[in-house]
Amino acid sequence: MSFASPLFLWYFLPAFLLLYWVLPGRSRNVLVSVASLGLYSVGGGSFVLGLVAVMVVNFAAGIAMDSAALTARPRARTALLVATVLADLSVLAVWKYAGFAAQQAAAVSEVLGGPAVPAVQLALPIGISFFTFHHISYIVDVYRHSRHAQRSPVQFATYIAMFPQLVAGPIVRYHEIDKQLPETDRDKLDDFAAGFPRFALGLTKKVVVADALSPVADAVFALPEDQLTTSVVWLGVLAYTLQIYFDFSGYSDMAIGLGRMIGFRLPENFARPYSAVSVTDFWRRWHMSLSRWFRDYVYIPLGGNRGSSLLTYRNLFTVFLLTGIWHGAAWTFVVWGLFHGVLLALERATGLARISDDAWQVPRRAITFLLVVIGWVFFRAADLGRALDMLRVMFVPRFGDVPSEVTTALTDQRTLVFALALLVVLLPRDLVMGKVVDESRTRVAGAARVAYSAVGAPYAAVLVAAGTFSPFLYFQF
Repeated sequence: MSFASPLFLWYFLPAFLLLYWVLPGRSRNVLVSVASLGLYSVGGGSFVLGLVAVMVVNFAAGIAMDSAALTARPRARTALLVATVLADLSVLAVWKYAGFAAQQAAAVSEVLGGPAVPAVQLALPIGISFFTFHHISYIVDVYRHSRHAQRSPVQFATYIAMFPQLVAGPIVRYHEIDKQLPETDRDKLDDFAAGFPRFALGLTKKVVVADALSPVADAVFALPEDQLTTSVVWLGVLAYTLQIYFDFSGYSDMAIGLGRMIGFRLPENFARPYSAVSVTDFWRRWHMSLSRWFRDYVYIPLGGNRGSSLLTYRNLFTVFLLTGIWHGAAWTFVVWGLFHGVLLALERATGLARISDDAWQVPRRAITFLLVVIGWVFFRAADLGRALDMLRVMFVPRFGDVPSEVTTALTDQRTLVFALALLVVLLPRDLVMGKVVDESRTRVAGAARVAYSAVGAPYAAVLVAAGTFSPFLYFQF
């Protein structure tokens, strides 16, 4: 169920908040857990039973790993960690990558003249990558003794399944939230007042901006190769560049706002990524919770930058290969991840990553934005051939008429939204609107909170009622 849907906005959320406010403190985590699993079952169907089964495995493994008996047997404890993580990854691999693996095996078999390989088609449960990473974060934190195992199944279920962030993040590492889980005496009205403007900000970004840009990007990426022109391709790629930012950061704002409305402080996920002065800086600002997760549970365990330069580059490539694969089972995502890995390695090798952020900001921001836009072509294109076709037209001028599909999609209202959204690229680097809405007490921040709550959210709700909303892009991951 999308946060930007009538069912969620007008029925689920009001009913949930009403129950949350009237129930005693000790029952609130129960409500969050049950409501979260119920909400997930609407979109995930019977797979919610699989989620519960994986939760039971990780909950039991955490308690065993934290026991005195297993602590005295480090090899057995390590074996339990490996088995649990492999079980978590196996669920992800089967549901997300089995179809892709079967396709590649079929292609190889056909080339070699071997037998036909049957196709594998499994419906991808929404948010499977996110709750897999939550389970791994939990079990690794317990293994490292940085946190004790969770003894309360309700609190554990609240962490894993909390509906604000379950299907598209932010990815919450267990040590970021474990101390918040036992809290039951939360200030309901203050939390709601603090969280609603952030939720309204996200809803506005998603429905008013991202959904207006979606038809333009879709129209361009669906054009046949012979109708592509340089101006049209740049239009579509820039529309998608803005769409994915406003869509995903909008979801993150809604998740953070919803979490705050029920007393939880979820980690920030975006910090003006299109103002980055390098690709290294971009990944400090884009999907920050994913970057932090890979840093803590992959990059540092591999050795980080503590070894030789060769090993450091190996670790970077491993992380960004996995980042690409995490996003989807397609070669386009693999190339996108490796593209960013190569850029990061080049910045490190040339020393560009160590230049002060204040130096040469304008040209560095422009070059970084261009590189990120090139990457998004691989991310959005249906296949590698299509991505290369579009990149060729982007940089080798081709002229022609604008196809009717594009002119139909690019209405006056969408043109205005596109132009205003493009200003996000030019705004100051430190102007992170989510933090302004949450933390600033200036008159400008107060006016922004009122504007999003009293104007942006109601207008977005009208658009939702008109049926113009679309699923969040990151639901597929």
